[in-house]
Amino acid sequence: MSRHSIALTVPAYGFVASVLPVWLLLCPRDYLSTYLKIGTIIMLTGGIVIVQPHMMMPALTEFIHGGGPIINGPVIPFMFITIACGAVSGFHAIIGTGTTPKMIGNERDILFIGYGAMITEGFVAIMALIAACTLMPADYFAINSTHEAFAKLGMEVQDLPALTAAVGEVDLTGRTGGAVSLAVGMAHIFGRIPFIEHLMAYWYHFAIMFEAVFILTAVDTGTRVGRFFLQEMVGSVIPKFNDKNWWPGIISTSLVFTLVWGYLVYTGDISTIWPLFGMSNQLLASCALIICTTMLIRMNKAKYAWITAVPGVFLAAVTMWAGYIQITQTYIPSGRMLLAGMGIAILALIVIVFIGAIIRWRELLQIHTTTSDAYGETVLVAAEE
Repeated sequence: MSRHSIALTVPAYGFVASVLPVWLLLCPRDYLSTYLKIGTIIMLTGGIVIVQPHMMMPALTEFIHGGGPIINGPVIPFMFITIACGAVSGFHAIIGTGTTPKMIGNERDILFIGYGAMITEGFVAIMALIAACTLMPADYFAINSTHEAFAKLGMEVQDLPALTAAVGEVDLTGRTGGAVSLAVGMAHIFGRIPFIEHLMAYWYHFAIMFEAVFILTAVDTGTRVGRFFLQEMVGSVIPKFNDKNWWPGIISTSLVFTLVWGYLVYTGDISTIWPLFGMSNQLLASCALIICTTMLIRMNKAKYAWITAVPGVFLAAVTMWAGYIQITQTYIPSGRMLLAGMGIAILALIVIVFIGAIIRWRELLQIHTTTSDAYGETVLVAAEE
C-alpha cells in the first residue's frame, strides 16, 4: 500500500473500531493480543540473553545537541517526549478512565493492571532500544530517515542490503516510524539463535504483526476516549449528546475526532507528528500527576503529596521546554502553522491546569474541617462545599 492509502485506511479503521461496542472488538481483541505482546517480549528477552548482541550504536552521537535526521531537537529535553509511553504515559492515564473501567472484573485488579501495564511498557521500551541499537548506525538511520535526510548525512549503509534480502523485503530504506527498524532488530537477534537462523523472514513479519497490534490498540482506544471527551463537551450545549447510547451522537463525534487526527496523519510525517504526540502525552501525564496530588491533599494525606507533585512539576517543565524548542525551531520556520498552533494550545492548557491546581492546593491546605467519603477515607471539606 502507498503512504497515502495507509494514511486513509488507518483512520477509517479507527472510526469503525471506536463506534463498535467494547465487547464486540476491544475487549476480546485486547485479551487475545495481550498473550501475543507479553509472549513476544519474553521471547525477545530470551533471545537477547542467548545471543548477547553487541550494541553498535555509540553511547553519544554527533546529534546529541540536535540536528538529527529523525528528531531535530537535542537529547535533553527531547528524550522526555520521544520515549513517551515507555517512560511515563498520559495516554495510559486517560485510557484508565475511559475504557479500562469497562473491562475489569474486580476493583482489586486496578493496581495490578495499571501499575503492571506501565512496568511492562517500560520493559518493552528497553527491549526496543536494545533491538534498535544492535543495528549499525548507518543502517538504523537509513531505515528511519527520509531518503533526503539520509543523503545529507553522507553515510553508507553496511549490513542493510544483506538484512533486506534475509527478511524478504525489496527495500527497507526510508521506512520511518520505528516499527521497521525494531522488526529488523528483533529478526536480527532471533536469526542468530541456533537452529532457527534460517527463519529471519518469518521473525521479521511476525514482529511487524506484533507491532501492528500495539499501534491499532492505540488508534482505536485513543479515538474512543477522544469521542467520550467530545461528546461530553458538546453535551454541555446539546444535552442529547450526553446519552452514550444515542447512535447519531456516537457516530458524529467519532467522525469529527477521526477526521481531525486523520488529517494530521495524512499531511504530516513522523518527525513532525511524533514530537506533538510526545508533548501532549507527557503533559497529560503531568496533568494526571497534578490531579493525584490534589486528591492526596484532599484526602488529608498532604505529607505524601510530594511523591506525585515533584515528578508532575518536573515533567511539565521539561516538556514545555521541549515544546518551545519544537515550535520555535521546527514548526514555525518550516511554515507548519497548524502544528505550531496546536503546540501552543497544548502548552497554554497545561499552564491553566497548573494555575487552577495550585490555587486549589492553597485552599485545601488552609482547611481544617474533615469528613468521610463513601469509602471511609478522611477528606478535607471547604466551607463552601
